[in-house]
Amino acid sequence: LLTRMPQPVIARVNGIATAAGCQLVSMCDLAVAVDSAKFALPGINVGLFCSTPAVGVGRNISRKRAMELLLTGEMIDAKTALEWGLVNRVVRLSDLDATVKHFTDIIRARSASVVGMGKRAFYDQIEATLADAYAATGDVMTCNIRDPDAGEGIDAFLQKRAPKWGGDSKQ
Repeated sequence: LLTRMPQPVIARVNGIATAAGCQLVSMCDLAVAVDSAKFALPGINVGLFCSTPAVGVGRNISRKRAMELLLTGEMIDAKTALEWGLVNRVVRLSDLDATVKHFTDIIRARSASVVGMGKRAFYDQIEATLADAYAATGDVMTCNIRDPDAGEGIDAFLQKRAPKWGGDSKQ
């Protein structure tokens, strides 16, 4: 699963994402779509229910919105996908690569170990009860504080300089 990769995964959508394509967008950590992009779960139109795409989509948008896509098979535009929470940004085609690069540049400047640890903790806690989520993320916070990159990040902040992450921070 994309959510288990320690590196963040960014969907770059320039076209139509239906069924498994829509599922793929929903399973990425971030998603940038061009303003002409479209999204749909159209299986119902041909007698198939998009049950596996519903897993990812249903975890990104509200239950009612997911059911609207699943039960009608209708396509939504990029602006609606943004409003519903399926994508992070909607941009002109001419800005697509620059917007994706903006995200990758920011993430690459962060500690790779902390990004991976945080991503794993985020997805794990989503599936847990509230009490279990707090317990697990508390444990992760303790591990994070012990990570050498945490000390370096705090020192760099206090010294008003860029951090020098240990290990390879290139995601």
